[in-house]
Amino acid sequence: MPDSNLLVRCATRRAEVVRQLAAAGGGVALLPTAPEAMRNRDADYPYRHDSYFYYLTGFAEPHSLLALQVGADGSSRSVLFCRDKDVEREIWDGFRWGPEAAREAFGFDAALSINSLDAELPRLLADQPAVWWPFALQAGLETQVERWLAAVRAQVRAGVTAPRTQHDLCAILDEMRLFKDAYELDVIRRASAISAQGHIRAMQASSRGLRQPPQQGLREYHLEAELLHTFRQGGSQAPAYGSIVAAGANACVLHYRASDAPVRAGDLVLIDAACELDGYASDITRTFPADGRFTGPQRALYDVVLAAQAAALEASVEGARFTDPHDAALRILAQGLLDHGLIPRDAAPDADAVIATGAYKRFYMHRTSHWMGMDVHDCGDYAEPGAALDIQPDGSRKRPARILREAMVLTIEPGLYVRAADDLPAAFHGIGIRIEDDIAVRGGGQPCEVLTAAAPKTVADIEAVMR
Repeated sequence: MPDSNLLVRCATRRAEVVRQLAAAGGGVALLPTAPEAMRNRDADYPYRHDSYFYYLTGFAEPHSLLALQVGADGSSRSVLFCRDKDVEREIWDGFRWGPEAAREAFGFDAALSINSLDAELPRLLADQPAVWWPFALQAGLETQVERWLAAVRAQVRAGVTAPRTQHDLCAILDEMRLFKDAYELDVIRRASAISAQGHIRAMQASSRGLRQPPQQGLREYHLEAELLHTFRQGGSQAPAYGSIVAAGANACVLHYRASDAPVRAGDLVLIDAACELDGYASDITRTFPADGRFTGPQRALYDVVLAAQAAALEASVEGARFTDPHDAALRILAQGLLDHGLIPRDAAPDADAVIATGAYKRFYMHRTSHWMGMDVHDCGDYAEPGAALDIQPDGSRKRPARILREAMVLTIEPGLYVRAADDLPAAFHGIGIRIEDDIAVRGGGQPCEVLTAAAPKTVADIEAVMR
């Protein structure tokens, strides 16, 4: 049976969508789940539901669609379209609910066969003022919606009217998903705890593999295997994203994937990997010495990144702007680049000049944060909704950055990446460092909650756990 806590929350979320659609005059909301995808020949990719769909339904089967019919007076009807019950197919593919059982178990007003979609959708859309669906979410969905609307328009001589307006349903759902309730935060905490154990296991496997005979043959994929083992052993359904396990200079490739490159004593290893649990992601990056001991140059840059992250965490408080953690981290990174000779002072005499000229971008080319939740790069506006446009120095206009509020979840992940070059100190060549945690913004002036704190990140803690 589905989790009753989850279903209560899904029902509450649907009620909020109904409230907002009723306030807008009513209409029909359509939300399909993700399609299945073939990997090659007869092998499919492991199926993963669409996050928006799961957020409102808790239903994880493919070939499903949710329809919400909403009146301007707040009356509503929820209809799930799903696969028919098929005992023979269940022998091959596993259990499926079927419409009648799904309606009762998941709390919908009605449930129908997905095979009846083309016949039923025009009926649901008839005489409705508007249709809401997720724009640009799935290829071909707009064609389906137009086909259903065309079937309604074909009845105009019978006095049937089609919806006059179409709206992006994600505009409502993005704002809802940006704020996590207690249930969601608890799941993310549990996912983070599993992921933290995976990082500890990978650190220990690295030092053990290099310190014990035969001291040969340790590869990046061996460390990835330790992560994946821990994720599944902890009850996670899958990694939240493709694991990055990058040894040595590979850490300077931001979206590197675990490969067969050797892990050698004296290397730093950057691991950006975490699990998904019950539909929610975690996201952790740790950088550690492959053999358990930092060299002088490695520690020098590591301390800069760690200090930058500490400054960003301190800035991640209720009422701050989304960009404040980035700005706080950037100032520390800029000063560190000057202090260690990676940016010459005759090019930029101080941190302000490093930032103003963009000289830091050679070593730090990404932002410090992103939203996180059901998707590792979660939905949500990064600009403050409804705020007046600010005039920029170049004359352009844009909205100010989002104000951080309680129950928002985001990452804090500064880094430095030093690719080998003739004009840079050789001691720093090939060093790539990123330190990433997930945080929840707390109210009442409290500091943020670091959800991933169980993964070691100070030099002392990393070296201790690797001993």
